[in-house]
Amino acid sequence: MTALVLAELSDGAIAPATLSAVTAAAQLGGPVHVLVAGPQAAADEAAKIAGVEKVLLAADAAYADMLAENVAPLVAGLMDGYDAFLAPATTTGKNVAPRVAALLDVMQVSDILSVEGPKSFTRPIYAGNAIATVESSDAKLVITVRTTAFDKAAAEGGSASVEAVSGPGDAGLSSFVGLEAVKSDRPELTSAGTIVSGGRALKDGDTFQQIITPLADKLGAAIGASRAAVDAGYVPNDYQVGQTGKIVAPELYVAIGISGAIQHLAGMKDSKVIVAINKDPDAPIFQVADLGLVADLFDAVPELTAKL
Repeated sequence: MTALVLAELSDGAIAPATLSAVTAAAQLGGPVHVLVAGPQAAADEAAKIAGVEKVLLAADAAYADMLAENVAPLVAGLMDGYDAFLAPATTTGKNVAPRVAALLDVMQVSDILSVEGPKSFTRPIYAGNAIATVESSDAKLVITVRTTAFDKAAAEGGSASVEAVSGPGDAGLSSFVGLEAVKSDRPELTSAGTIVSGGRALKDGDTFQQIITPLADKLGAAIGASRAAVDAGYVPNDYQVGQTGKIVAPELYVAIGISGAIQHLAGMKDSKVIVAINKDPDAPIFQVADLGLVADLFDAVPELTAKL
């Protein structure tokens, strides 16, 4: 089963999410090719990924900004030579893949957690409280991959060939106006090894920064937040962890003042070690925590930070 993986790019370079999608594609048991809709440098980088046999480079300016209206027809036109198309379950992947599925007239298999067979996969349902095993009967597979569920393929060690491809070009349905992205010296939330998250109990944005930031600095961690904290305006949307935010699975997740609503747990319960600090001993977060401290966060967190 030959698989085509859509490369996720970040500032013109291969994003870590791509490496997880390559791992998932390799588990289908056939050759893995990667489609780079971007610059030559990104294609050269993709060619070094272990397990990749070929890189397809679409360098047309119409694809430079990964507009789904342009990229989806490109992918659909290439699918005659492939059995499966995989994209990371990121904002970009979730935008492109459904359009590809519609153009191919097949059903998408979304957010897979594992590959059980050539056309059989597991995926979360009911906000991750149940895992469904699904099997596709379509001739072509269109799949989005939960990147935290698959190890990243080695970024070095491959020697794939690079082949130029073309497609329909600009569909004229959308245009790229601009990108407003939050720049930070901290690790990116979805790829961070350690995350410190705060909840609504932190009262306001200034208090959030005073309590959470020093601890994150000490741990070299990314900063996350519950939906309640984001909705209350403590931090930007980019910080949100949960079913409607970002799905994370770091080595260490520290939840401070987070009760553990099902929406939040769906986004972080696959973390390797979960530490929870909450003054409510009955908070649901303690049901998934490996280490729990029942204490007032305004006393416990500064003390913890001071001792690190």
